[in-house]
Amino acid sequence: MNIKPALIGQYRAGLKMLRQCVERCPEDVWTSGAHPRTYWRIAYHAAFFTHFYMVQNEAAFTPWVKHREDVDCLWETPPIVEPYTKDEMLEYIDLVDAGVDETVDGLDLESPETGFPWYKNMSKLDHELMNVRHTQGHIGQLSELLMAHGVDTDWVGKVR
Repeated sequence: MNIKPALIGQYRAGLKMLRQCVERCPEDVWTSGAHPRTYWRIAYHAAFFTHFYMVQNEAAFTPWVKHREDVDCLWETPPIVEPYTKDEMLEYIDLVDAGVDETVDGLDLESPETGFPWYKNMSKLDHELMNVRHTQGHIGQLSELLMAHGVDTDWVGKVR
């Protein structure tokens, strides 16, 4: 069984839902929340780690040209920085989405290692599935914040 088409479809569906969370976010909600878990930073964290962990290994990752150090951090106390704009976030999400097919097609899902040394005793396939779950977890977080402000998002089952 070739799992790659299913993985591609789920990555793209998640990114489409993340895009909705950014597009539909009211401006006053975009910068709301307690540091470091502001809305915009959660959105960036989700996009960044989707992008980062989608590749075969740490060495294969090329950060977005607008990436700023520690902006992806939702723990401890990273520096307070100027938020990315919604347009910048949409640009980044689109960049990640545009690379999904080629990136996933090139993965060795049978590798017994994740390619990221801090994830031990996990295969690459397990790691990719975990990455999709991670992305969707943050999309759920963002969707709930939007719903609390009267904004709905749509469920996306699969994109091909």
